[in-house]
Amino acid sequence: MTSSPIEPLTEQQWHQQAADDAATYLSTDLVAGLSRAEVPKRQERYGFNELKGKAGTSPIVRFLMEFNQPLIYILLIAGVVTLLLQDWVDAGVILGVMLINATIGFVQESKAENAIAALAKSVTTEATVVRDGQKMRLNSRELVPGDLVLLASGDKVPADLRLVTVRDLQVSESALTGESVPVQKAIAPLAADTVLADRLNMAYAGSLVTVGQASGIVVAIANQTETGRISQLMEQSTVLETPLTRKIEQFSKSLLYVILGLAALMFAVVVGKGGNWTEGFKASVALAISAIPEGLPAVVTVTLALGVKRMAQQHAIVRKLPAVETLGSTTVICSDKTGTLTENQMTVQAIYAGGSTYTVSGVGYSPAGAVAHNERSVAIDRDLSLKECLQCGLLCNDSHIQEQDGEFSVAGDPTEGALIVSAQKAGLALKSSEQEQPRLDTIPFESQFQYMATLHQHRADGHTIYIKGSAESLLQRCDRQLDSDGRRIDLNRASIEQMVDRMAAQGLRVLAFAKKDITVPQQGIDHQDIERDLVFLGLQGMIDPPRAKAIAAVRACQSAGIQVKMITGDHALTAAAIARQIGLSQNRDPVVFEGKQLAAMDDRELANAVEISNVFARVAPEQKLRLVEALQSKGEIVAMTGDGVNDAPALKQADIGIAMGITGTEVAKEAADMILTDDNFTSIATAVEEGRTVYGNLLKTIGFILPVNGGEAMTILVGILAGTTLPILPVQILWVNMVSSVALSATLAFEPKALDTMQRSPRRPNEPLLTKKLLWRILIISTFNLIAVLGMFEWVSQTTGNVNLARTMAVHTLVAAETFYLLSISQFIPSLFAYLQDRTQEITYIPAIGVACVFVSQIFFSQVSIINPLFNTQPLSAIEALIAISVGLPVIVPALLLKRLAPLT
Repeated sequence: MTSSPIEPLTEQQWHQQAADDAATYLSTDLVAGLSRAEVPKRQERYGFNELKGKAGTSPIVRFLMEFNQPLIYILLIAGVVTLLLQDWVDAGVILGVMLINATIGFVQESKAENAIAALAKSVTTEATVVRDGQKMRLNSRELVPGDLVLLASGDKVPADLRLVTVRDLQVSESALTGESVPVQKAIAPLAADTVLADRLNMAYAGSLVTVGQASGIVVAIANQTETGRISQLMEQSTVLETPLTRKIEQFSKSLLYVILGLAALMFAVVVGKGGNWTEGFKASVALAISAIPEGLPAVVTVTLALGVKRMAQQHAIVRKLPAVETLGSTTVICSDKTGTLTENQMTVQAIYAGGSTYTVSGVGYSPAGAVAHNERSVAIDRDLSLKECLQCGLLCNDSHIQEQDGEFSVAGDPTEGALIVSAQKAGLALKSSEQEQPRLDTIPFESQFQYMATLHQHRADGHTIYIKGSAESLLQRCDRQLDSDGRRIDLNRASIEQMVDRMAAQGLRVLAFAKKDITVPQQGIDHQDIERDLVFLGLQGMIDPPRAKAIAAVRACQSAGIQVKMITGDHALTAAAIARQIGLSQNRDPVVFEGKQLAAMDDRELANAVEISNVFARVAPEQKLRLVEALQSKGEIVAMTGDGVNDAPALKQADIGIAMGITGTEVAKEAADMILTDDNFTSIATAVEEGRTVYGNLLKTIGFILPVNGGEAMTILVGILAGTTLPILPVQILWVNMVSSVALSATLAFEPKALDTMQRSPRRPNEPLLTKKLLWRILIISTFNLIAVLGMFEWVSQTTGNVNLARTMAVHTLVAAETFYLLSISQFIPSLFAYLQDRTQEITYIPAIGVACVFVSQIFFSQVSIINPLFNTQPLSAIEALIAISVGLPVIVPALLLKRLAPLT
């Protein structure tokens, strides 16, 4: 009768324990498994094997959070005060503006947090277990600690297992550890400090069995699994603000204090001059509304949305709007190696046979490429030692290459796929080789022997055994080798081992090849047949090579002042080799830190490590998260790329998480802010360029809107201090801010990118939104608007005595001034002149559309009788309209001077 273990399972180092000890601790039987009576008790104690995440925020709460902004507080107070004063039209417009802004924000930015649900989906599967000595199939959620699970090729591991028996077991853990090839599993106990990727006696939930069979004891379920721990790390990850939202928040708070101070001053001035409280409140509301850029949130959203659309055309899907601008601020890109910087396809690059070395061109599983010696292609029929080496890799192989729509992939083990392709590049064909030498028997790869062997019918009177495996396991069984002419000579083990070390130093995964001729025909083989007398055929070194376009993209990022760092689960030598090939260390040997070293560092030491190194190998999920946090503590804006479950916490913590669309897991995609549909690092460089363009256009938008609001606020302030009637009413100000300003400023979102965008250094993360140049621009243009609008109002009101006419013409003057100001900062006029000189140039015509829309809207504003009572306007004659427009025209002079002396971008 089994009983439940007492101590918490999470405190156990299962990989350090022998399988028998683990079974004893978990009170289970290695043959019969748990008793059926024990299962309900453990389910009651440990729960079901399913991940549980935090409940998402309700839509109502998310919508209400759109009002949680400093400037909205002022509008809300203004709306309430206006209601109390029974000014129904103004109150309705103010509250309507708030509702419109909140709706836009809610629709564009509200994203459900379903990354934890995706994690649960990734590990829910069927499992084969043994209970009471009987094998049964059940849903993985019913597993409990102590269950004996059986694994076979193609199975998804249903929980974390301490392996008990293995037979040729290989498990793909790339989504969890970042290891690019399946891991050969074993059962022997390991040291306590063995990192996750090297725990060969463990199988982790969510990984996939590619080859072989095994049995294992469930040691962790649900949130206690390694995948579950990642889900908890994601919940703990701080949801960071983007540089743009931080700057707008800081700007909003500063503006809030200024507006409140000026509103209080207005109230005091009006009351001090003998006015009543109602007049004081109205003056304060007018000033507050004039100073608040109500249209800014909508225009920012439109600009970001357009950036999203343009990025989608460049294979980058943005899931969260602020991520567009964040890309433009990025100072560091942290990338996983597998499939991001590399092809995610093992490729043989070097061969050693007959005492000679050969290079192999081509990338991935495509047969395009050649085998060369001293930069000359080899003739396979003349180079017998090379042919034997390649033929061994081709026939001692259980995989095959498949083609679909011109794309090649491997069905089986990636390493074996690379061996097939290297033979094809030399002119050998798998089908004809198999026909010439049909296979009779196989010894599958097992970790305790470190080789695979196949028996082939070679001649009528004999057979051949081909063997591939680790150099160490094969060399001890060889006594002869082939020379350059294919003749058998004594084995020179020292020179071969030297070549193995040289290939390994280049980051290549090295396999050795041998054969044995059997004169007496036999139909089967066992390990005794290959204990000795083998003939060494050669070595093949392979690697997951870097993408050619990724190398150029890394250079582009570096020229743009962006650091690129590799954070991978692969071995240090492999990571260093890839780093050298893609130029991460810029012609220097890369400094590589491994996961063990990172685990021993405190936060200060880790922060120093991320500054001096660009390559981090054998990194565990929580260490990826720490690395991102360390960079952020240095003030860096971090973009993190990845595709596996192990990348998800860091993707969420990063300022912008970038997931792979083709090879990426659903977990990574849900945790990311952006998804690359082509899995190409090059798309990141393109997206960064687009992000910088978006930010430049946002600066133009802010530099356009704020002088308009500044002119309005100064007009109200000066008018009240001078004791005159309000030159512009609050409802008229809202019309300008929400209609004409939005229509004009939105066109700046379509501005084309500058030619030197990727030659500029990244913006300083702490650079304020309102720079000195921008403040001077706001002051100068606002002053001109004040003079033009207040002058127009005073002149018309004094000459006609008609206040409504004066206000109408003042509004037209303000709109005309902002229209001419827009034309001075947009690319419309320069692109028009460029087109007249060279008809191949494109015209940036969108601002002209905005101007036309504003022209039509202003006709409605003043000339439509139904609108007049709503905004207290009066129809204008053609002469009056021309006068109002002409007064706004001179703004072009200071605007053009500012464009030269204090450009916005």
